[in-house]
Amino acid sequence: MKTIDLSQKRVLVTGGTGFLGSHLIKRLKQKRASTLLYPSSSEYDLTNLEACRKVVKNIDVVIHLAAKVGGIGFNRDHPAEMFYENLIMGVNLMHEAWKAKVEKFVAVGTICAYPKFAPIPFKEEDLWNGYPEETNAPYGLAKKMLLVQAQAYRKQYGFNAIFLLPVNMYGPGDNFNPDSSHVIPALIKKFYEAKINNLPEITVWGTGKATREFLYVEDAARGIILATEKYNKPDPINLGAGFEISIKELAELISKIMEFKGKIVWDTTKPDGQPRRMLDTSKAKKEFGFKARTRFEVGLKKTVKLYKESFLAHKNDSSDK
Repeated sequence: MKTIDLSQKRVLVTGGTGFLGSHLIKRLKQKRASTLLYPSSSEYDLTNLEACRKVVKNIDVVIHLAAKVGGIGFNRDHPAEMFYENLIMGVNLMHEAWKAKVEKFVAVGTICAYPKFAPIPFKEEDLWNGYPEETNAPYGLAKKMLLVQAQAYRKQYGFNAIFLLPVNMYGPGDNFNPDSSHVIPALIKKFYEAKINNLPEITVWGTGKATREFLYVEDAARGIILATEKYNKPDPINLGAGFEISIKELAELISKIMEFKGKIVWDTTKPDGQPRRMLDTSKAKKEFGFKARTRFEVGLKKTVKLYKESFLAHKNDSSDK
Protein backbone atom coordinates (compact mmCIF):
# COMPACT_ATOMS: atom_id res chain seq x y z
CA MET A 1 0.00 0.00 0.00
CA LYS A 2 1.17 3.52 -0.73
CA THR A 3 2.08 6.21 1.80
CA ILE A 4 -0.91 8.04 3.28
CA ASP A 5 -0.98 11.81 2.78
CA LEU A 6 -2.51 13.02 6.04
CA SER A 7 -3.17 16.48 4.62
CA GLN A 8 -5.90 14.83 2.52
CA LYS A 9 -7.47 12.82 5.37
CA ARG A 10 -10.04 13.26 8.12
CA VAL A 11 -8.22 12.02 11.22
CA LEU A 12 -9.66 10.99 14.60
CA VAL A 13 -7.31 10.71 17.60
CA THR A 14 -8.80 9.11 20.70
CA GLY A 15 -7.03 10.18 23.88
CA GLY A 16 -5.94 13.30 21.99
CA THR A 17 -6.22 15.52 25.06
CA GLY A 18 -3.91 13.27 27.11
CA PHE A 19 -0.14 13.20 27.59
CA LEU A 20 0.91 11.47 24.36
CA GLY A 21 -2.18 12.73 22.53
CA SER A 22 -1.37 16.41 23.01
CA HIS A 23 2.08 15.93 21.40
CA LEU A 24 0.58 13.86 18.57
CA ILE A 25 -2.07 16.51 17.86
CA LYS A 26 0.65 19.16 17.60
CA ARG A 27 2.41 17.10 14.91
CA LEU A 28 -0.83 16.34 13.05
CA LYS A 29 -1.60 20.06 12.93
CA GLN A 30 1.79 20.57 11.30
CA LYS A 31 0.76 17.91 8.75
CA ARG A 32 -2.41 19.96 8.10
CA ALA A 33 -4.88 17.06 8.23
CA SER A 34 -8.00 18.17 6.34
CA THR A 35 -10.09 17.46 9.45
CA LEU A 36 -8.65 16.68 12.88
CA LEU A 37 -10.92 15.46 15.68
CA TYR A 38 -9.69 14.73 19.21
CA PRO A 39 -12.72 14.76 21.51
CA SER A 40 -12.34 14.32 25.27
CA SER A 41 -13.74 11.34 27.16
CA SER A 42 -16.48 13.58 28.56
CA GLU A 43 -17.67 14.19 24.98
CA TYR A 44 -17.46 10.56 23.85
CA ASP A 45 -17.32 7.72 26.38
CA LEU A 46 -15.64 5.03 24.30
CA THR A 47 -16.81 2.25 26.62
CA ASN A 48 -20.23 3.03 25.11
CA LEU A 49 -20.91 1.37 21.73
CA GLU A 50 -23.12 4.19 20.47
CA ALA A 51 -20.39 6.77 21.24
CA CYS A 52 -17.90 4.70 19.20
CA ARG A 53 -20.38 4.54 16.32
CA LYS A 54 -20.86 8.30 16.29
CA VAL A 55 -17.21 9.32 16.67
CA VAL A 56 -15.94 7.32 13.65
CA LYS A 57 -18.58 8.65 11.24
CA ASN A 58 -17.00 10.23 8.12
CA ILE A 59 -13.45 9.52 9.37
CA ASP A 60 -10.59 8.27 7.14
CA VAL A 61 -7.92 7.46 9.76
CA VAL A 62 -8.31 6.50 13.42
CA ILE A 63 -5.34 6.68 15.82
CA HIS A 64 -6.48 4.98 19.02
CA LEU A 65 -4.48 6.20 22.01
CA ALA A 66 -7.27 6.35 24.60
CA ALA A 67 -6.60 4.08 27.56
CA LYS A 68 -7.05 3.77 31.26
CA VAL A 69 -3.47 3.77 32.55
CA GLY A 70 -1.46 3.91 35.76
CA GLY A 71 1.63 2.72 37.58
CA ILE A 72 2.18 -0.57 39.42
CA GLY A 73 0.06 0.43 42.43
CA PHE A 74 -2.87 1.62 40.32
CA ASN A 75 -2.78 -1.56 38.20
CA ARG A 76 -2.64 -3.73 41.30
CA ASP A 77 -5.61 -1.95 42.93
CA HIS A 78 -7.85 -1.68 39.81
CA PRO A 79 -7.32 -4.86 37.75
CA ALA A 80 -10.96 -5.29 36.71
CA GLU A 81 -11.31 -1.68 35.52
CA MET A 82 -8.00 -1.87 33.69
CA PHE A 83 -9.11 -5.00 31.85
CA TYR A 84 -12.72 -4.10 31.08
CA GLU A 85 -12.36 -0.45 30.09
CA ASN A 86 -9.31 -0.95 27.88
CA LEU A 87 -10.73 -4.05 26.20
CA ILE A 88 -14.21 -2.67 25.55
CA MET A 89 -12.92 0.65 24.19
CA GLY A 90 -10.67 -1.03 21.66
CA VAL A 91 -13.09 -3.76 20.56
CA ASN A 92 -16.02 -1.38 20.06
CA LEU A 93 -14.01 1.34 18.36
CA MET A 94 -12.24 -0.93 15.86
CA HIS A 95 -15.46 -2.76 15.01
CA GLU A 96 -17.36 0.47 14.41
CA ALA A 97 -14.43 1.89 12.41
CA TRP A 98 -14.54 -1.15 10.12
CA LYS A 99 -18.32 -0.81 9.74
CA ALA A 100 -17.91 2.91 8.92
CA LYS A 101 -15.37 2.04 6.18
CA VAL A 102 -12.48 3.85 7.87
CA GLU A 103 -9.39 3.51 5.63
CA LYS A 104 -6.83 2.90 8.38
CA PHE A 105 -6.89 2.09 12.09
CA VAL A 106 -3.74 2.62 14.17
CA ALA A 107 -3.97 0.77 17.48
CA VAL A 108 -1.43 1.89 20.08
CA GLY A 109 -0.74 -0.93 22.52
CA THR A 110 1.69 -1.23 25.42
CA ILE A 111 4.96 -2.86 26.41
CA CYS A 112 2.96 -4.43 29.28
CA ALA A 113 1.67 -6.91 26.67
CA TYR A 114 5.05 -8.68 26.60
CA PRO A 115 5.69 -11.84 28.66
CA LYS A 116 7.16 -11.27 32.12
CA PHE A 117 10.38 -13.07 31.24
CA ALA A 118 10.74 -12.23 27.54
CA PRO A 119 14.38 -12.36 26.33
CA ILE A 120 16.15 -8.98 26.23
CA PRO A 121 15.76 -7.06 23.97
CA PHE A 122 12.04 -7.76 23.47
CA LYS A 123 11.44 -8.84 19.87
CA GLU A 124 7.96 -8.70 18.34
CA GLU A 125 8.19 -12.46 17.64
CA ASP A 126 8.32 -13.15 21.42
CA LEU A 127 5.03 -11.39 22.18
CA TRP A 128 3.07 -14.61 22.76
CA ASN A 129 5.80 -16.67 24.46
CA GLY A 130 4.54 -16.37 28.04
CA TYR A 131 2.19 -14.55 30.42
CA PRO A 132 2.68 -10.81 31.19
CA GLU A 133 3.93 -9.55 34.56
CA GLU A 134 1.07 -10.18 37.00
CA THR A 135 0.46 -6.64 38.33
CA ASN A 136 -0.22 -5.24 34.86
CA ALA A 137 -1.43 -8.38 33.04
CA PRO A 138 -5.13 -7.31 32.90
CA TYR A 139 -4.13 -4.03 31.22
CA GLY A 140 -1.48 -5.60 28.98
CA LEU A 141 -3.75 -8.42 27.78
CA ALA A 142 -6.71 -6.08 27.16
CA LYS A 143 -4.53 -3.92 24.90
CA LYS A 144 -2.99 -7.00 23.27
CA MET A 145 -6.44 -8.09 22.10
CA LEU A 146 -6.33 -5.11 19.72
CA LEU A 147 -3.56 -6.95 17.86
CA VAL A 148 -5.69 -10.11 17.63
CA GLN A 149 -8.67 -8.05 16.43
CA ALA A 150 -6.58 -6.08 13.93
CA GLN A 151 -5.11 -9.25 12.40
CA ALA A 152 -8.52 -10.98 12.31
CA TYR A 153 -10.25 -8.01 10.64
CA ARG A 154 -7.41 -7.68 8.14
CA LYS A 155 -7.65 -11.39 7.26
CA GLN A 156 -11.43 -11.60 6.94
CA TYR A 157 -12.37 -8.08 5.81
CA GLY A 158 -9.15 -6.63 4.35
CA PHE A 159 -9.28 -3.91 7.02
CA ASN A 160 -6.03 -1.92 7.25
CA ALA A 161 -5.39 -2.00 11.01
CA ILE A 162 -1.88 -1.85 12.48
CA PHE A 163 -0.62 -2.39 16.03
CA LEU A 164 2.22 -0.46 17.69
CA LEU A 165 4.00 -1.35 20.94
CA PRO A 166 5.48 1.76 22.55
CA VAL A 167 7.76 1.48 25.56
CA ASN A 168 7.21 3.62 28.71
CA MET A 169 7.03 7.29 27.74
CA TYR A 170 8.11 10.42 29.59
CA GLY A 171 8.36 14.13 28.90
CA PRO A 172 6.54 17.48 29.15
CA GLY A 173 2.89 17.21 30.17
CA ASP A 174 3.24 13.82 31.89
CA ASN A 175 0.82 12.69 34.60
CA PHE A 176 2.22 13.69 38.02
CA ASN A 177 -0.75 12.44 40.06
CA PRO A 178 0.86 10.17 42.71
CA ASP A 179 -2.13 7.78 42.62
CA SER A 180 -1.79 6.94 38.93
CA SER A 181 1.55 8.23 37.60
CA HIS A 182 4.33 6.11 36.14
CA VAL A 183 7.83 5.89 37.58
CA ILE A 184 9.55 8.99 36.09
CA PRO A 185 6.88 11.59 36.99
CA ALA A 186 6.34 9.89 40.37
CA LEU A 187 10.07 10.16 41.19
CA ILE A 188 10.38 13.75 39.93
CA LYS A 189 7.46 14.83 42.13
CA LYS A 190 8.83 12.91 45.12
CA PHE A 191 12.35 14.33 44.86
CA TYR A 192 11.14 17.87 44.25
CA GLU A 193 8.80 17.87 47.25
CA ALA A 194 11.48 16.30 49.44
CA LYS A 195 13.93 18.99 48.39
CA ILE A 196 11.67 22.00 48.97
CA ASN A 197 10.58 20.56 52.33
CA ASN A 198 14.19 19.73 53.36
CA LEU A 199 13.38 16.05 53.95
CA PRO A 200 16.38 13.85 54.82
CA GLU A 201 15.23 10.90 52.69
CA ILE A 202 12.67 9.59 50.21
CA THR A 203 11.21 6.09 49.91
CA VAL A 204 10.99 4.32 46.54
CA TRP A 205 9.07 1.11 45.81
CA GLY A 206 10.88 -2.18 45.20
CA THR A 207 14.55 -3.15 45.19
CA GLY A 208 15.72 -0.80 42.43
CA LYS A 209 17.02 -3.78 40.43
CA ALA A 210 14.27 -3.85 37.80
CA THR A 211 15.20 -2.21 34.49
CA ARG A 212 13.14 -0.03 32.19
CA GLU A 213 13.44 1.66 28.82
CA PHE A 214 11.99 5.13 28.25
CA LEU A 215 10.95 6.93 25.07
CA TYR A 216 10.69 10.71 24.99
CA VAL A 217 7.06 11.58 24.22
CA GLU A 218 7.90 13.79 21.21
CA ASP A 219 9.85 10.90 19.67
CA ALA A 220 6.88 8.59 20.33
CA ALA A 221 4.50 11.01 18.56
CA ARG A 222 6.85 11.19 15.56
CA GLY A 223 7.03 7.38 15.43
CA ILE A 224 3.24 7.01 15.47
CA ILE A 225 2.88 9.54 12.63
CA LEU A 226 5.50 7.71 10.53
CA ALA A 227 3.73 4.37 11.10
CA THR A 228 0.36 5.94 10.25
CA GLU A 229 1.76 7.28 6.98
CA LYS A 230 3.95 4.34 5.92
CA TYR A 231 3.25 1.04 7.71
CA ASN A 232 0.49 -1.26 6.43
CA LYS A 233 1.34 -4.79 7.59
CA PRO A 234 -0.30 -7.18 10.11
CA ASP A 235 2.81 -7.68 12.29
CA PRO A 236 3.15 -5.68 15.53
CA ILE A 237 5.93 -3.07 15.69
CA ASN A 238 7.96 -1.89 18.70
CA LEU A 239 8.50 1.83 19.30
CA GLY A 240 11.37 2.48 21.68
CA ALA A 241 14.72 4.10 22.30
CA GLY A 242 16.77 0.88 22.48
CA PHE A 243 18.39 1.15 25.95
CA GLU A 244 17.70 0.00 29.51
CA ILE A 245 18.34 1.60 32.89
CA SER A 246 17.73 0.18 36.36
CA ILE A 247 15.23 1.92 38.63
CA LYS A 248 18.12 2.47 41.08
CA GLU A 249 20.18 4.25 38.40
CA LEU A 250 17.09 6.21 37.34
CA ALA A 251 16.38 7.39 40.90
CA GLU A 252 20.03 8.41 41.35
CA LEU A 253 20.01 10.29 38.04
CA ILE A 254 16.84 12.23 38.90
CA SER A 255 18.24 12.92 42.38
CA LYS A 256 21.40 14.35 40.78
CA ILE A 257 19.48 16.49 38.23
CA MET A 258 17.28 17.86 41.03
CA GLU A 259 20.24 18.35 43.39
CA PHE A 260 18.60 16.37 46.18
CA LYS A 261 21.17 15.69 48.91
CA GLY A 262 19.14 13.24 51.01
CA LYS A 263 19.05 9.46 51.13
CA ILE A 264 17.07 7.05 48.91
CA VAL A 265 15.38 4.26 50.91
CA TRP A 266 14.11 1.17 49.05
CA ASP A 267 10.83 -0.36 50.26
CA THR A 268 11.43 -3.99 49.33
CA THR A 269 7.98 -5.02 50.60
CA LYS A 270 6.57 -3.35 47.45
CA PRO A 271 6.70 -5.03 43.99
CA ASP A 272 9.33 -4.31 41.34
CA GLY A 273 6.97 -5.12 38.47
CA GLN A 274 8.48 -6.72 35.37
CA PRO A 275 12.15 -7.65 36.03
CA ARG A 276 13.56 -6.16 32.79
CA ARG A 277 12.29 -4.09 29.86
CA MET A 278 14.08 -3.16 26.68
CA LEU A 279 12.80 -3.30 23.10
CA ASP A 280 14.39 -4.40 19.86
CA THR A 281 13.61 -1.37 17.67
CA SER A 282 15.11 -2.60 14.39
CA LYS A 283 11.76 -3.30 12.68
CA ALA A 284 10.48 0.26 13.14
CA LYS A 285 13.67 1.58 11.57
CA LYS A 286 13.46 -0.86 8.67
CA GLU A 287 9.73 -0.51 7.98
CA PHE A 288 9.19 3.24 8.35
CA GLY A 289 12.52 4.84 9.22
CA PHE A 290 11.87 5.50 12.90
CA LYS A 291 14.73 6.01 15.35
CA ALA A 292 14.56 7.87 18.68
CA ARG A 293 16.45 11.17 18.59
CA THR A 294 16.31 12.46 22.17
CA ARG A 295 19.10 11.38 24.53
CA PHE A 296 17.64 10.18 27.81
CA GLU A 297 19.41 12.62 30.14
CA VAL A 298 18.52 15.55 27.85
CA GLY A 299 14.84 14.56 27.81
CA LEU A 300 14.86 14.01 31.56
CA LYS A 301 16.33 17.48 32.22
CA LYS A 302 13.64 19.07 30.02
CA THR A 303 10.92 17.16 31.90
CA VAL A 304 12.29 18.23 35.30
CA LYS A 305 12.60 21.86 34.18
CA LEU A 306 9.01 22.00 32.92
CA TYR A 307 7.72 20.28 36.07
CA LYS A 308 9.43 22.88 38.25
CA GLU A 309 8.04 25.72 36.12
CA SER A 310 4.48 24.35 36.23
CA PHE A 311 4.75 23.69 39.98
CA LEU A 312 5.83 27.28 40.63
CA ALA A 313 3.17 28.68 38.27
CA HIS A 314 0.49 26.66 40.05
CA LYS A 315 1.81 27.79 43.44
CA ASN A 316 1.75 31.45 42.33
CA ASP A 317 -1.79 31.08 40.96
CA SER A 318 -2.94 29.61 44.29
CA SER A 319 -1.30 32.40 46.31
CA ASP A 320 -2.98 35.07 44.13
CA LYS A 321 -6.47 33.83 44.97
